[in-house]
Amino acid sequence: MDSECGVVVDGVPVRVPAGASVVAALVIAQQFRTRLSVTGETRFALCGMGHCQECRVTIDARAHQLACQALCHEGMVIETGAPT
Repeated sequence: MDSECGVVVDGVPVRVPAGASVVAALVIAQQFRTRLSVTGETRFALCGMGHCQECRVTIDARAHQLACQALCHEGMVIETGAPT
């Protein structure tokens, strides 16, 4: 089993530890925004257990996935909607 896997965060390839959460991948990629609020404020993971829903991202073309609950896999594409 590999100790790392490759994911793509907002178009940028990133190597992350195997089994890392998507939030961990975002931190490794230095992407500290998961979405914008309805008033345009930056949001990021808060509770780490899926309750607050602040960590919603698009994973493999599926919108509104919880980054704190999803585990990375090889080739995963993570989109935050942040400007690139």
